[in-house]
Amino acid sequence: MLLAIDVGNTNIVFGVYEEDRLLYNWNISTVRDRTADEYGLLFEQIFRYHNLRSADIQDVIISSVVPTLMHTLSAMSIRYFKNQPIVVGPGVKTGMNILYDNPREVGADRIVNAVAGYELYGGPLIIVDFGTALTFCAISGGGEYLGGAIAPGMVISSEALFTRTAKLPRVEMIKPNNVIGKTTTGSIQSGLVYGYIGMVDHIIERMMDEMAGEGEMKTVIGTGGFSNFISGESRYINKIDKLLTLKGLRIIYERNK
Repeated sequence: MLLAIDVGNTNIVFGVYEEDRLLYNWNISTVRDRTADEYGLLFEQIFRYHNLRSADIQDVIISSVVPTLMHTLSAMSIRYFKNQPIVVGPGVKTGMNILYDNPREVGADRIVNAVAGYELYGGPLIIVDFGTALTFCAISGGGEYLGGAIAPGMVISSEALFTRTAKLPRVEMIKPNNVIGKTTTGSIQSGLVYGYIGMVDHIIERMMDEMAGEGEMKTVIGTGGFSNFISGESRYINKIDKLLTLKGLRIIYERNK
């Protein structure tokens, strides 16, 4: 079995594969100061609940955007799963040419998503990841990583509005029925939700214009925590795949094992 771990700024998503079949997947909070033992015992407890054993794990692959947790989770993998993990980064074969000016600047999660998106849906395509940061990735018809865009995620924007203003409240992230809010809470929700819908579609439009020479854009994928929330209102997102990163980790593992 393969244990695939994706470390985000807010959550850690991990799953267990048997061959190409995802048996289980879980989501826990990212805690930067947890030790390797604390993570190891947490993983073991989750495994035990599902009648899995640490000894069943034959390989581990990790992608992370939190540098401080790379050593922690690698140490956990060695101690609790008796495996030196594959860590997505320089030296790992992805099968994708990165056309960034400095390819090392591209986050591991973006590369993993791009690999999975192109492998599963072909190109050209655009991937929108609704995580702590809102990221856009453009992949050519030939499977090259062209680049993308990064913006603050919805939760970051909501928290900034609450912490940097004197009277505006923290609000629940729900979509109001009307854009014209009749309360302060409704007005904030309108600005966040419909504002992000507008931003997402505008960036996708501009990307599609710049990628016009790549061929027909058949797939625009939404992934990440708020993908269902926003994608239903988008004019361009036509595929939701919330497990895209885990799928990409399995594909990269197969290319490196």
